[in-house]
Amino acid sequence: MITIILLFAVAAVFGIVLIIPVLQGKTPSKGLVFTHGGIAALALVMLLLRYFNEPGTVPQWSVILFVVAAIGGFFLVTSHLRKNNVPKPLALVHAAAAVVAFLILLFSVFNS
Repeated sequence: MITIILLFAVAAVFGIVLIIPVLQGKTPSKGLVFTHGGIAALALVMLLLRYFNEPGTVPQWSVILFVVAAIGGFFLVTSHLRKNNVPKPLALVHAAAAVVAFLILLFSVFNS
C-alpha cells in the first residue's frame, strides 16, 4: 500500500505544478500532463487491484473519489489535446476529488 500512496503523492506534486498555469489561463506542458496522468493511472490500477483482490483493505470512498478524479482528468486531457482552454472549474473539481481521496486513503492506512 505504501507504493500506491507514494505514486499518488508523486502524481499530486505533478498536479500542483500543472494546476498553476491552468489557473493563470496558460497551457501546461504536455510532458507534465502525461507524466502526471501516467503515474496517477498506475496508482489507480494498483489501488483497484488491491480493492478487488483484498476486500476491506481499501476504503470505498477513496476508490470512488479517485475514479471521479480520473474521469475528470480524462476530460481535462482531451480538452488539452484539442488545444482548447482547460476548464478551470473542472481542474479544481479534479484536484479536490483527488486530494480528498488521497487523505481518506492516508488516514485509513496510518490509523489501522
